[in-house]
Amino acid sequence: MTAGSRTLGAALAAGLTFSGVILAAPAANADEWRDLQYWLEDYGITEAWETTRGEGMTIAVIDTGVDSSHPTLSGAVVGGTDVSGAGDNGAPVDQIATEHGTLVASLAAGRGTSAEATAVAELVDEDLEDLDDDEWEDWWEDFETSLEDIYGEGWQEEVDSDALDEFQESRTAPRALTRDDDPDDGVVGVAPEASILSVSLLLQDPNPYGGGTEEQIAEAVTWAVDNGADIINMSLGSGFQEWSEAWDEAFLYAEQNDVLVVAASGNRASGHLSVGAPATIPGVLAVAGVDESRRISEESSSQGIAIGIAAASEPLVGAMPGGDYVQWNGTSGASPIVAGAAALVWAANPDLSAQQVKHRLLSTADSQGAEGVDPEYGHGVLDVAEAVSGEVPAFEAAQYPTLAEWIRVHRRGEVEEPEQNEIPEDAGVVAGPEGEPRAMPQPGEPSTAQDWAGPVALGAAALLVIAVLAMAAIHLQLARRQGEN
Repeated sequence: MTAGSRTLGAALAAGLTFSGVILAAPAANADEWRDLQYWLEDYGITEAWETTRGEGMTIAVIDTGVDSSHPTLSGAVVGGTDVSGAGDNGAPVDQIATEHGTLVASLAAGRGTSAEATAVAELVDEDLEDLDDDEWEDWWEDFETSLEDIYGEGWQEEVDSDALDEFQESRTAPRALTRDDDPDDGVVGVAPEASILSVSLLLQDPNPYGGGTEEQIAEAVTWAVDNGADIINMSLGSGFQEWSEAWDEAFLYAEQNDVLVVAASGNRASGHLSVGAPATIPGVLAVAGVDESRRISEESSSQGIAIGIAAASEPLVGAMPGGDYVQWNGTSGASPIVAGAAALVWAANPDLSAQQVKHRLLSTADSQGAEGVDPEYGHGVLDVAEAVSGEVPAFEAAQYPTLAEWIRVHRRGEVEEPEQNEIPEDAGVVAGPEGEPRAMPQPGEPSTAQDWAGPVALGAAALLVIAVLAMAAIHLQLARRQGEN
């Protein structure tokens, strides 16, 4: 790496921030948080769930780590790693704001929960198969009392009776007993049956625990690809449009392995007025943020020609480590909404490539702003139902820039001059008897209009002067002769 690229890498690392702001303390009831997820209906997500809920897809969340013990993420996190040296296998990094990665993951693939069902699951989280009949009767009596505490006196009418009967007969736990009227409370992700890979990092330079930001992100992207990610979500951004060459290899690796990278555009409130890397990397799907009325967010969305699509960034809700929920803002939340939508599109259309998934998302977006691609909205606001099942224009690869082409032009465009005695393979030069190349004919110095125009003009002027003088001499001689006569 050159000194210039090291300087750029340090500046980029210093400018990288997570793009979300927590606004409110947790509320009491999980169903209240579900009611605040307006984008589920407005963006056609619930309609898309009639086709798929993202089963079989894997989203890597490169962030501060994910609390997999949160009820809405139970069973969602299938693997993880830490690339900072400060965390543990994708669990939250303790040294920084750990809530960010959990918030992001919940919007991408949260399962949704019932607060009551969670409480019941905690009650039965023990081995009941070893109880004899008397112990079982005692346990069941206490359990019924607990159900009354949770659901009220009419708890029999509030729970799934079939689940209750099966549980009582089998004595096997835990099977969560849910209310009949609304089993789906809490924050739910766009792709609630997709899987999460958690890659934790530490945006701090110097990093006292390991590699710097530049190195961590390159390692995180590579690990995600190697461990089965279909989609990578990066809810982080910088104020720099350029990126270090160290990222070329990692993001190119994702591109070559057909992995779609989705990144937040960044937040104006963080000082990022223009979209910054990694969202500016060709092939990455950059996500802008809008409010509930689909107006571009004044605080939570940067702008620029790299913007691909817009999604909800305010007001948002999400899961907090420890089982709580919170209200928050930022393109950090808009990005996993789009990543979840990509998972739905891909699950419903498994033969597509990453670029074709991106094409369906962009070509079905609800156009906003200026005609064509707007520097704030990109192609428009996300429409998940149309992206999953709608008719789209024919895919043309030439419409979508690739990192491979960008690298060819911008990183490897210089042609090395051959050494003095080096002979190009197609030069047609025959080697001499000793195997050495024969002397190459030396071309003459190229001539230009300036090379010969000056001498010619001077010569013509000299001839003209001589001619004039000659004529003058002849005229003088003739005049003298006439005078003598």
